[in-house]
Amino acid sequence: MKSLIIGIVIMAAAVFAVLPADIAGFGLGWWNDVLAFLRGGLPVVVFVIGIIAVFIGLADMKDRAEAKKEEASNPVNTENR
Repeated sequence: MKSLIIGIVIMAAAVFAVLPADIAGFGLGWWNDVLAFLRGGLPVVVFVIGIIAVFIGLADMKDRAEAKKEEASNPVNTENR
């Protein structure tokens, strides 16, 4: 229950921080700073996701190669059991 309340308070603080004071009547007006952060951070996040995808692809290729080697060394057909 405490974590739910803390989460709601943190989300309210984030909304308060990005609202412009001149339009909403309250807020800190950090929306432009948030956009700048997202513009700067998004390429880094996309690059990291790309690196992870490459590692997953390489591991998959390695696993497939090992499976083919193992299948070639065991000529027993498991489908007709």
